[in-house]
Amino acid sequence: MVAQNATVDKARARQLLSALHTGLTAIGGENPAPEWAPLKQAMSVAEHSNGWFSPSEVEHAATVWSQALAPEEVEKWLESLPETAQDRSTVTVGIVMAGNIPLVGLHDLICAVVSGHQVKLKPSRDDAGLTEALLLSWSNVCPGLKEQVSIEKERLTGFDAVIATGSKNSGRYFQHYFGQVPHIIRGQRTSVAVLDGSESLEQLKALSQDIFRYYGLGCRNVTQVFIPEDFDLDRLFAAFVDWSHLGHHNRFYNNYTYHKALWLMEAVDLLENGFVLLKEDPAWVSPVGALHYQRYADVALVEERLQNDAQAIQCRVGHGGLAFGEAQCPGLSDYADGLDTMAFLMGLGA
Repeated sequence: MVAQNATVDKARARQLLSALHTGLTAIGGENPAPEWAPLKQAMSVAEHSNGWFSPSEVEHAATVWSQALAPEEVEKWLESLPETAQDRSTVTVGIVMAGNIPLVGLHDLICAVVSGHQVKLKPSRDDAGLTEALLLSWSNVCPGLKEQVSIEKERLTGFDAVIATGSKNSGRYFQHYFGQVPHIIRGQRTSVAVLDGSESLEQLKALSQDIFRYYGLGCRNVTQVFIPEDFDLDRLFAAFVDWSHLGHHNRFYNNYTYHKALWLMEAVDLLENGFVLLKEDPAWVSPVGALHYQRYADVALVEERLQNDAQAIQCRVGHGGLAFGEAQCPGLSDYADGLDTMAFLMGLGA
């Protein structure tokens, strides 16, 4: 059951996160424990509800979270949490989840559960039932979790604080609707890569993971690449070959062909390989099926732009950032938008 005082019970946190780690690890096998059957079933049919949630992407999301919840990673995270007052009372935290990639709201759920507060979840319509199935499976092996967390089918009400994630447009709505209570409101961000020209083929193949995983729909997906003036773009195409199957995905290919036709009518210079368009464009966010790039002569100017537009960027890979291939592998301490979710939650009810 939920403690009367909302402090981090690290013993309970270890139990909860160990159970979640075990379930997500086993879910990739043939015969997970019966308690995890609801999530296994939801994962197998998610694509029927959301065409972007293909089995490989859903399974990848579960695998990444299994790795993030490894016991040694949980211990490092718990040790990093700030101290809280023992007389802090519980409140009810509403969580409005996005639905752009599978299990995208899991980190918020984990943080809220560990914080000890009551939790009301409002999954996205695009969630394909994954969050509800995960919560049911998790509750099957963790007594008390069902009493702490509920799924809200209708409009979210009865909250003392809110964490809400959505698009730029929904962010404005969230600010209006939730602005009178303590809140974290996240809008649209994207990710970038900075190349210096020394990258190996293997590094560029790893970059392709950052670009194409989840069909490019996540805020941690790279949609803008900065390259030196003399960089040969054929090197990128050579690294992208392993993702040619995207050309057979109906939704992805429709986006690709639509923007190709549109830009050709506008006489835009493009490079393409049958499934991705390379367009020289300063805009941070590129459409699905396309990748923006910019050439630079002075990396200091790149750094200046990145600093000036820091609020638009979720993460950076390559030169001066994360290792290639790491963008879609966040850990427990990688808080979205650089806002410490646990610090926010642990400051409630004081």
